[in-house]
Amino acid sequence: MRNRRNRQAPTDQRLAMSDLNRRDLLKRAGAVGGATVLAGGLGSLGAASAAAQDGSRRVRQVSVLVEPQANVPEQFETIQLSAQRLRDIGFDIEVAVMPWEQQSDTVWFDRETWDMTAWQMVGRPERLDPDEFIYNLFHSSTIEDGYNFVGYSNPAYDELAEAQRVEVDHEARVELVYQLQEIIGADQPYMFAVYPHENYAFSTSVWDPATVVDAKGIGIKNYWTFVGAAPLSDQTDMILNTQSSVQAMNPLYISGGADSWVTELIWDRLMRIDAAGLPQPYAAESVEWADDTTLVATLRPDLMWHDGQPVTVEDVIFSFQAPAGEMSPMYKPFVAPIEAVTAVGDNQVEFKLLEPFAAFLTSGLSKLNLIPKHIWEPVLADLAEQGINAEQYQEETPIGSGPFKYVNWARNQEIILEANADHFNAPKMTRWIMRDMPNVAAALGGLQSGEINFLSDYTGDPTLLQQAADSSDGALSLVSTIVVGFRFLAPNHRRAPFGDAAVRRAMATAIGRDQIRINIYKDIYATNADSHVSKALEAWHAPDLPDYAVSDVEAARAILAEAGYDWDDDGFLLYPDGQTETL
Repeated sequence: MRNRRNRQAPTDQRLAMSDLNRRDLLKRAGAVGGATVLAGGLGSLGAASAAAQDGSRRVRQVSVLVEPQANVPEQFETIQLSAQRLRDIGFDIEVAVMPWEQQSDTVWFDRETWDMTAWQMVGRPERLDPDEFIYNLFHSSTIEDGYNFVGYSNPAYDELAEAQRVEVDHEARVELVYQLQEIIGADQPYMFAVYPHENYAFSTSVWDPATVVDAKGIGIKNYWTFVGAAPLSDQTDMILNTQSSVQAMNPLYISGGADSWVTELIWDRLMRIDAAGLPQPYAAESVEWADDTTLVATLRPDLMWHDGQPVTVEDVIFSFQAPAGEMSPMYKPFVAPIEAVTAVGDNQVEFKLLEPFAAFLTSGLSKLNLIPKHIWEPVLADLAEQGINAEQYQEETPIGSGPFKYVNWARNQEIILEANADHFNAPKMTRWIMRDMPNVAAALGGLQSGEINFLSDYTGDPTLLQQAADSSDGALSLVSTIVVGFRFLAPNHRRAPFGDAAVRRAMATAIGRDQIRINIYKDIYATNADSHVSKALEAWHAPDLPDYAVSDVEAARAILAEAGYDWDDDGFLLYPDGQTETL
């Protein structure tokens, strides 16, 4: 057994796991290009804000966390532009550049210590139903250790978020989802930026373009491409890139984007979201509703774990019971609607829900990984005795039943998986190799040179990628997709003044989304974001939401003034009368 660390670190993008406490080891490095470069924790920003800790009305200097420009240039430029607009309305802003590992560590572990952070929610198939974002991002039950890391709390929102989960009438549920987006539009818990058009490219001499699947709201980097892409030559390995290192391969842990690509290939699920965005039986031969709260899944007879043992109904039951306690905090919400899971004969499992749950097929059966009971039952018992949860654990050799088997993981270098020829949906490729390439220019160069043959993670200038494709004489194919994810600036509501919705509305008004889309995304490669439900989900995205499209500094200052805020002689923001800085 290998424990990663004695604390859990859930994140949507990418997650660092280390046996050392980075914040105890790293130091502040200096300042570059209008941003403070940090290689340590937020303690290094303490001196900058100390002047405001004297009980005065002046709002302290606040920091915005962001990755280095070379890693995520569009995100870095978005924060620089946004910071300037916030300075225009009186904020004293410091842009704090951090390695991703440190940024995620700070945001997830130390939820009381940071002011604002750049962030993104990535597109995943199970997010094609809005429930995952609707419930997990902003329901108050997920504030402590879930996805609601900004600490947003609104009882009216909670009530509607719970109601949409149990509403089985589609039109009625759509109306509830609309209302929830309207609440978020009014409260602005995030400063939404854009729905990015994710850009991918692949070698047409290596992969048959007809077998590369462009999945709804996801793009070509998806499960169906990875199992279905057909090689055209003796090169039968898919070699792809990631800007972030894989931090965990754990079926009971929701970690970063790169980690999730690996996880869904090693472990099977009862259902999968197909290329059209609909849940379909997968490891289950069939899934049938007996009534509004009872569902029966029939297991495929030919499933085998990678260690040679058969997948049984007891494994399925265990897979859905294991996250129900405290061993898998990030998966717990997805099994919360389940009252009981029981065997029905040798190859059927019955799910009894506490009440109707509209998204159960998508965010339940298509979300949970099937895990081998003979491996994980003793592991979980041992972890429980140590007082830690499953998110701390890393198998030496991950064992699933999926279409790919684990071969090797050279940390911060590459992961190698091999096709599982015995799987019912065996891949057409031989191996799936994901290499760490944190620099976007190096990744694009690697595609052009043949070092990689599938560009799966690109956040650089899309025009450069387009130029590379145009000049390749058809050797490279570029695919751009509006995904269900989004990019945003996240203020920490636990720390004044960001708990004040008027302040957040003023910030959104000052920043404006047009300038980000036009100046950074060339007015082509992104769409203004106005909700946590992407415009890629046309049936769910509410109309007539506040768009905050145009930057309007004067209007933003008027919002602050109406809420009682003022400015000192130097133009810095002051709290309303009777309120002083306490941080």
